[in-house]
Amino acid sequence: MITKRIIPCLDVRNSRVVKGVNFEGLSDVSSPVELAEYYSENGADELVFYDITASFENRALFTGILKEVAKTIFIPLTVGGGINGLSDFERVLSCGADKVSVNSGAIRNPSLVYEAAKRYGDQCVVLSADIKRVGGSFRVFAKGGREDTGMEAIEWIRRCVDSGAGEVVVNSIDTDGVKGGFDIEMLSAVLEAVHVPVIASGGAGSAEDFVKLFKALPGVSAGLAASVFHFGEVKIPKLKELLAQNGIPARIV
Repeated sequence: MITKRIIPCLDVRNSRVVKGVNFEGLSDVSSPVELAEYYSENGADELVFYDITASFENRALFTGILKEVAKTIFIPLTVGGGINGLSDFERVLSCGADKVSVNSGAIRNPSLVYEAAKRYGDQCVVLSADIKRVGGSFRVFAKGGREDTGMEAIEWIRRCVDSGAGEVVVNSIDTDGVKGGFDIEMLSAVLEAVHVPVIASGGAGSAEDFVKLFKALPGVSAGLAASVFHFGEVKIPKLKELLAQNGIPARIV
């Protein structure tokens, strides 16, 4: 069986890791370099680095801090925020990223996913979709969850995967930072629509939430979380022991 991946997420603003609730009320957590090194040495399978205000502030992603993080860790690194063209892909990959996450940039330029996949391979292109329920449907939000695009989320994800996205991160704004569990309904709808790896994000409040996720939706490839890892509420080695006890394959370190 393919092992399930556990992925800490570093939401970075002004060169510091921050965390909020429902994408709002951001508070300072730690240095991204120190936190990345800790996770690399303590069982994380991958790391995600989001420059969360780059798109909203209409600027390029911070590459200085990214280079430091890439030099520090020995696990795959996905980077996103302010990715608007192939030059941004090139810049981020040259800084040491293994994969590039595109969100608002693909909304502004729908051909970006296709162009990036054609040049760098679909394994490098990750679609990150910020999704919220609006009027009984799943809607895509842009600019760090601040702007309702009006687009139906499942169809948007399907289109991007058809264009070459090799992986999808489903960020549920409804459950983000609330710590009430992953958004099973939303994730189930995405899994039915695409056949690439799907990463669940938003809602983890305990180790048991990861067990519930992988048992309810065996098709989910990975669980991504931030605050429960950053504040030590869930220790990744202990989480993986719990997964193994529940018959869920995970890389034990």
